[in-house]
Amino acid sequence: MKKRDMALFGMTYLMFLFLLNGCAPAMRAEAADESVEWKTVVSIKDQEVPLSKKPPLTNLRIPQASGTVIYKNNDVLIDASNTNQGYVMIKYTGDSKLIRIQVIKEGGETYNYILNNRSSYEIFPLTEHSGTYTVRVLEQVRGNQYGLKVSQSLNVTLGNEFEPFLYPNKYVNFSPDSRVVKKGAELASQASDPVGIVTNIYNYVVTNITYDDALASSVQTDYIPDLDRTLTEQKGICFDYAAVMTAMLRSQNIPTKLVVGYTGSVYHAWVSIYLDGQGWVDNIIYFDGNVWKLMDPTYASSGGNDPKVKEYISNSSNYKAKFTY
Repeated sequence: MKKRDMALFGMTYLMFLFLLNGCAPAMRAEAADESVEWKTVVSIKDQEVPLSKKPPLTNLRIPQASGTVIYKNNDVLIDASNTNQGYVMIKYTGDSKLIRIQVIKEGGETYNYILNNRSSYEIFPLTEHSGTYTVRVLEQVRGNQYGLKVSQSLNVTLGNEFEPFLYPNKYVNFSPDSRVVKKGAELASQASDPVGIVTNIYNYVVTNITYDDALASSVQTDYIPDLDRTLTEQKGICFDYAAVMTAMLRSQNIPTKLVVGYTGSVYHAWVSIYLDGQGWVDNIIYFDGNVWKLMDPTYASSGGNDPKVKEYISNSSNYKAKFTY
């Protein structure tokens, strides 16, 4: 983890950004008691980590392990019942201390995750549009050496392009009881339309959350945002800013992408939002009364109204997306 000198802004107080080292993030249906042999050993390097018409308003969307499409062996259960909604659910019941999940879109990026839970499902998004995905479950052998436990190919046809960006997932984790959902509802109740909801949520996040330099200097590999903790402590790193805003907007049925990539040479996280009449507004930041500008809550919060900050974040060429959650 390294803080980067944001000399581009010409302001020393903008040395808040960091380089975040972490994971950002075919098996046939088999009998539960069938053993699976180690077939492949792979090396996994830690990845750096630091979003038509919108669908009609519905209740909060909660992923389900429906059990209609299941692939399993003695230690792994993959529930692919709802891939058309943009997610797959995985449960591991074996003894390995460290489990990696890889979600790979044919011709696309490899998304690496740590599976934290045991004997309960975790949610992994399918954010690279319709097509063929491969889901791999790997058990640690030693160090960064992993044995391939499961490899399952999934043919995914999304119900629409928005589905993956309306549900909670590994990095945008929320439920009906989450504080982040309740705060999002409170802020939305004060708005008359989706633009007002985005404005209220954005203003709340950049005003009430401060950049956590201590966390940025010590953050560990495979960092996962804790949205309610960020709201309670009112501080976080760029991944936290973007994840909180994404969860609030998704809970209000506004499709939102949590994007991880680069600003210059610095690894960073920001959001992209879908608005009726505008389409996907990549990296919007604020509405000046006429047009939307780049939304990067970390820069905006730390930079205040500095014109150099606004000039930087309003230039989309300064941003290069790598992963979308």
